[in-house]
Amino acid sequence: MRFLLHPAALAAGSLAALAAAFAFQHLGGLEPCPLCIWQRWPHVAVVLLAALSLGVRGPAAAAFLGLAGVAALTGAGLAGYHVGVEQQWWAGLAACSGGPPAETAAELRERLLNAAPARCDEVAWSLLGLSMAAWNGLLSLALAGLAAGALRRTVPAGRSAAA
Repeated sequence: MRFLLHPAALAAGSLAALAAAFAFQHLGGLEPCPLCIWQRWPHVAVVLLAALSLGVRGPAAAAFLGLAGVAALTGAGLAGYHVGVEQQWWAGLAACSGGPPAETAAELRERLLNAAPARCDEVAWSLLGLSMAAWNGLLSLALAGLAAGALRRTVPAGRSAAA
């Protein structure tokens, strides 16, 4: 029974991150940028892989937990990239920048009617000086560590997952 706590906590952590993202978007009116949307997908993968690991034992459980850890690390990488874009350490995607300023009233009107996604290079919300992307990166790293701990409990010391 104790083994089940790690994968369940892994799934719950990613579900909480997704719930928070959707709450900020749909209840708080904070539109996500393209990089914000990308950061949601690793959490979906973590939830599914952690849930799958609950239904199996042995090497299959280890494989699902290992993949969940990789998904969480991927989420941390995406979040780190997003933080770098927010801090102007490097350029973001073309879809994130909002483009050059409008030169005519007609161009401005067209842009407003075809609302572009939120900008990736601006911090839309922060807590304790950290943006949502930074918090997501920290959570994703913690989830990767949790997946590693669950994997360690699944595969006894001295044995490989394939054994």
